[in-house]
Amino acid sequence: MSHSLPVSVQAQMVPLSLADAVALGLRGNRNIRRSYLERVAHKFDLQVSEALFSPRLMLASKQLIQHGSNDRAHEMSVAPKVTLSSEWGTQFSLSWAQRFNRAALDGRKDHRGLRFEVIQPLLKNAGYEIVTAPRRRARLTEHSHSLGLQASVAQSVTQIVASYRELLKAQEQQRIVAEALVRSREQLKVNDALIAAGRIARVDRLQNEADLAYQELSVEQALHHLEASRQALSQLLALDVSTPLYASEALTAERVEIDQNEALLIALTRQPRHLQQRIAEELADIDLMVAKNQQLWDLSLIAGAGHDRHGFSSDTGHGVDRRWTSYAGLRLEIPIGDLSQRQRVVNAQVAVDSQSLQQADPRQSLEREVSDAIRSMRSQWRQYEIALRSRALSQRKLSAERQKLQVGRTSTFQVLSFEADLRRSENAVLSALIAYLNAQTELDERLGMTLDSWEIALND
Repeated sequence: MSHSLPVSVQAQMVPLSLADAVALGLRGNRNIRRSYLERVAHKFDLQVSEALFSPRLMLASKQLIQHGSNDRAHEMSVAPKVTLSSEWGTQFSLSWAQRFNRAALDGRKDHRGLRFEVIQPLLKNAGYEIVTAPRRRARLTEHSHSLGLQASVAQSVTQIVASYRELLKAQEQQRIVAEALVRSREQLKVNDALIAAGRIARVDRLQNEADLAYQELSVEQALHHLEASRQALSQLLALDVSTPLYASEALTAERVEIDQNEALLIALTRQPRHLQQRIAEELADIDLMVAKNQQLWDLSLIAGAGHDRHGFSSDTGHGVDRRWTSYAGLRLEIPIGDLSQRQRVVNAQVAVDSQSLQQADPRQSLEREVSDAIRSMRSQWRQYEIALRSRALSQRKLSAERQKLQVGRTSTFQVLSFEADLRRSENAVLSALIAYLNAQTELDERLGMTLDSWEIALND
């Protein structure tokens, strides 16, 4: 379908293909840029969770100047500590401390100590599944956020494509009314000649003039709609709204047949929102498992060893004292009257039950969405074919009626009526074609195939 504008007008416009519009939107669309910014925080959240089982170093230092009634002293201490947690809950810690104290009367004292400790939880916070739950949860959440980015980009692409086609439609509508205005003016000249020849009455000219005024009004309305569509697309592409965009894509379509069962299988494995729902179910199960574990007693096996060295030096003498210590035992903590953990279990159980109730609903909703999209696409194609036949018949009907008017066998009113029928059929073809193309785009989004269809690789 042609959608040409006058050459003088096109020369002032910036031609834009649909592929270029999508490319510009991917770079400049504000919703897409906002989604990418959010991914920065999401990625760092995952990085923090992945570091749960990496060694951690803590360095503590203190320096004091003490003033007493009998003496004054300067004390300095350094205490680095390294901790490491295993995937089974075992906690290792190695610490070293060194403290110096220098006093005017008591002399110099120093202390060096080395400690190594192992804590193995036996009930609460024990076991691979419990200990690694935060990491698994973070990975699932990260996957969900990644799917959310895919859904956001796909939705933005769908909006850009629909807005671009709306501009195409506005351009075509402007062409249709402009051509109708030209035909109305030509018909007025023909009628003047027929009036002069005495073949039709002068009153027929009033009908032609009224139609001409209506066509001029339609042109103004079409130009207003065209400018509004152009600005809407410019905003989606993050361009200046005064940019004189011109949609240069050809309006063509081919019939596409989709098997509904195959489409549903694709949607079940590719549709981001459906996959996010499945992830939400896994997250609810993890939260319930952790909440139940937190209700257990905190029973841990503890073992450790240490070495201390004490030294002193003053006017009365000096010396060094070294000691080794080791220990092993059990530690037990029993919360009494704490309802917060029970509250956490209740909330987690409610979340799991809610997910179970909704488990069938997302699949049914997805089936309905896919079915509706396929049915809409098929219906729009049938409407497009019918509109094409209607337009062809309207053109033939109008041509025959004009020939009859030349010999005085019909009236101007009838010709103008057939002219209006042609305009309606042309608009019907345009609307059906745009609706069919948009139905294809919407089906891609329902199936989770928008990014593949446009060969978009997310820089995630």
